[in-house]
Amino acid sequence: MNATPHVTERGPRSGAALFFLSLLGIILFVGLLGLGTWQVYRRAWKLDLIARVDQRVHAPPVAPPGPAQWSNVTAASDEYRHVQLTGILLNDRSTRVQASTDLGVGFWLLTPLRTGDGSVVLINRGFIPPDWKPGTSSDPTNPVTITGLLRLSEPHGRFLRANEPAANRWFSRDVQAIAAARGLSRTAPYFVDADAGTAGSHGNDAPVGGLTVIAFPNNHLVYAITWYLLALMVLLAARRVWREEKRLRERARPSRTEAR
Repeated sequence: MNATPHVTERGPRSGAALFFLSLLGIILFVGLLGLGTWQVYRRAWKLDLIARVDQRVHAPPVAPPGPAQWSNVTAASDEYRHVQLTGILLNDRSTRVQASTDLGVGFWLLTPLRTGDGSVVLINRGFIPPDWKPGTSSDPTNPVTITGLLRLSEPHGRFLRANEPAANRWFSRDVQAIAAARGLSRTAPYFVDADAGTAGSHGNDAPVGGLTVIAFPNNHLVYAITWYLLALMVLLAARRVWREEKRLRERARPSRTEAR
């Protein structure tokens, strides 16, 4: 039978080791506490944003920002604002942008609308399937009134593929690039997602509007709790180390006394 090896318990840590452990613990605790508090502030900001957007979406439509206000248009002050505008749809300059919706894979149909002052606003008239062909009901030649939600341009495609204007392949609603490709001038820096059944989108062959997805992930409370729990774990670990060191030092004290 093999004898069980004797394990010698280590002695107390040195003062330098305790100093660095304490410093590391303080840095971790303060950092985790700060991250948790930051998420609390982010949650408050997100809830305020959701409330503001909800108010805009359900408010009566107003006129969109005109050319004089274009330089001041921002996501914080204007995106998802419910707007109404009147003009002529330039159907021959429409652009199809790839889309994936609850209705399937197809395209968004973006058609320029020339307003009374000569400026142009791109209208996302809605979803169309790949084999869609315009009919007479979706090609008005008279002035139409459009209501919808103001959206900001998507210049970089974000997680989408890069646009290929030369090949007429569009993966994001880049207002400036589409305007340049279609020879449009005085174009607003935003586009409008048309409401369901808006003017210029009637009939069975019409684009399906009103599909704007408004979703703001709000996981900040979960993140805050996670960071605070990790900070608490650092405190508990520090308490355990302190108690262990106290026990080791008390145990080592008598042997030092006997050695004298």
